[in-house]
Amino acid sequence: MKPAKKQFSILKQVCELIPRNLVSQLAKEYGVDKQSRRFTPWSHVVSMIFAQLSHALSLNDIADTLTNHKSVLSGMRRAVAPSRNGLSHANKIRNADMAEALFWKTFAHLQTISPKFGLGKNYSGFPKRFKRTIHVLDSSTIQLVSNCMDWAKHRRRKAAAKLHLRLNLGSFLPGFVLVKQASTHDSTEARALCHGIKPGEITLFDKAYVDFKHLYELNQNTIFWVTRAKDNMAYSVTKTVPSNISSIVKDEIIQLTGHQSKQDYPEVLRLVTATVEVEGEPKTMTFLSNNLEWAASSICDLYKSRWAIEAFFKQLKQTLQLADFLGYSKQAVRWQIWTALLTYLLLRFLAFTSNWPWSFSRLFTVIRGVLWSQLDLIRILTRYGTAHRPPKLTATPYQAYLPGVVL
Repeated sequence: MKPAKKQFSILKQVCELIPRNLVSQLAKEYGVDKQSRRFTPWSHVVSMIFAQLSHALSLNDIADTLTNHKSVLSGMRRAVAPSRNGLSHANKIRNADMAEALFWKTFAHLQTISPKFGLGKNYSGFPKRFKRTIHVLDSSTIQLVSNCMDWAKHRRRKAAAKLHLRLNLGSFLPGFVLVKQASTHDSTEARALCHGIKPGEITLFDKAYVDFKHLYELNQNTIFWVTRAKDNMAYSVTKTVPSNISSIVKDEIIQLTGHQSKQDYPEVLRLVTATVEVEGEPKTMTFLSNNLEWAASSICDLYKSRWAIEAFFKQLKQTLQLADFLGYSKQAVRWQIWTALLTYLLLRFLAFTSNWPWSFSRLFTVIRGVLWSQLDLIRILTRYGTAHRPPKLTATPYQAYLPGVVL
């Protein structure tokens, strides 16, 4: 069966998920409209989404390809193709706070279209025994080129940005995102990442986020948390909890004894030492929690599910364009990171509405291969890989993007 024809290109169908007047409203709010003439804020957003979906290699790659399709582009709310210098200048001087706001407002808009989007338990590794919302906190360092990048100086000859993220484990979508230079310690961003978590919900993070003063604040707000215990943590055991599970080495109720840590966290804590499997090898780990009622095995299972955020970062970095940057100014890097997250959001919404059963990387590959084709995108996704013969997807030569190869 041939794929159904549609009046609009695949790229247009993806971009049309963004509310019509939202970009212009945000451009006025953040002063971006005053920095644009021919290359409008909407054209800027479309260009950056195209860069993500096509894995564009350079500014010239984006400018040349969009110029070749300027007639199709003009049908996308009158978007125009950028020049190389125009796109570089826009990324450098336009306020990337607009891109951040665009991500969150588009997320809210998509949830009004499909209220269940972002609320389910779609992640296969979600601990089934828990009915509460589970959040995972972590950060990922994005290596950059050190020349002319004083804002992101990390070490003497290195520069990096850091993506701090709170992931909703059930929906596998971000709940809070912070993009900063990599020089700040993770624990200093913990309060910002935990803002908005509701009482009774669960938070998971590694020991880099351990700040006992902040952990006590979470405990006072009846927010449960699980983390790894630091090796030098000073404490005394007040009670030993028996366990008949062979993998549980020790299950203890403890009191911090360090001068500062005892002041910061005056109440008792749960310390579980267990043997877990890491890359096929048994390893002893010690977990810390403020919940005194859960089974020790549940605490281990919760922390195990924290590794989902590593899968999320891998998905983001390996599928979307976060390896090669189009510019290295602070605004340019933030524009690229936020439009990568926006593209991820739009693709996840398409996967949700079409009941896409395959991997995210496969979804990305399918859409990338027919980006300029006039096909029914939802029909492609709903029929792909079914008992019916899937649509034949043929990439055009410019989509190969092979450096140094003349077609």
